[in-house]
Amino acid sequence: MGLLGQVARGLVRGADRTAAWTSKRGPRTFYKGRGSKPLGYLTSSRKFVLVPEMVPRLVVPDLTGFRLKAYVSYRASPGTEPPLTARALFEQTAAPQVRKDLQEGTFDPQQLEKYGFEPSQEGKLFCLFPKNFVR
Repeated sequence: MGLLGQVARGLVRGADRTAAWTSKRGPRTFYKGRGSKPLGYLTSSRKFVLVPEMVPRLVVPDLTGFRLKAYVSYRASPGTEPPLTARALFEQTAAPQVRKDLQEGTFDPQQLEKYGFEPSQEGKLFCLFPKNFVR
């Protein structure tokens, strides 16, 4: 499209409303940023105060002597082990102790904490049944 066509289009349709929204197009107080989280706050005198607790810290393990590489080829054959289910996890962890207690006659359904069962998920990092869980 030539120069005259673009001028005519601008007069007919108005400004380009689909252009990127930048700090030059917004009001004086608009600052878009680059998508990172702020590491502090601005005071009333427009001075930035860095909060050390907001600075992310990367914990990198020591990988000396580690043989595996970070890349897995898409042509790699799928694993032979079946996916881990809740039943298989129970069979591997708590079932032997439950069977042993049943044979000895010391199994008590009121004492399930002994086998790893937790009646409440309060204070846990990942709740099994969050409050908004659909039942």
